[in-house]
Amino acid sequence: MQSDELYMAMALEQARLAADIGEVPIGAVVVCEGAVLAHGMNRREIDHDPAGHAEFFAIRDAALKLGRWRLSDCTVYVTLEPCPMCAGLMHQARISRCVYAAADPKAGALGTLYDLSSDERLNHRFDVTSGILAEESTVLLRDFFRELREE
Repeated sequence: MQSDELYMAMALEQARLAADIGEVPIGAVVVCEGAVLAHGMNRREIDHDPAGHAEFFAIRDAALKLGRWRLSDCTVYVTLEPCPMCAGLMHQARISRCVYAAADPKAGALGTLYDLSSDERLNHRFDVTSGILAEESTVLLRDFFRELREE
């Protein structure tokens, strides 16, 4: 398995854990020089926190572990295209790359609705790879929302 797929599989496991506790199944992993530094899952409902996104937890924890806010040698893997808040956090953290699984037609800020990763008006740009294990992420999200509607 390629490294992108391996790390995305880890992010998908975080997404499954989120679904298990009733959260929207989105997971994230931060990798630095081949080592997994941090992971996160959505916790908005449980924590009553509008900033409780998977990427937010993972990026914050990675910065704490490294003892610095600049994550210019880190890659963020996330199961759904980041929203403007999370893409903005990636910009602020100076990440080098984001890899996401499924595009988000309602809030995607790394190419779908906006592209904060390559906006030349901003002082930092980062690489984006999309579509890694997209089908698995899409099915997980679709099944979660289908079950929610059925309840």
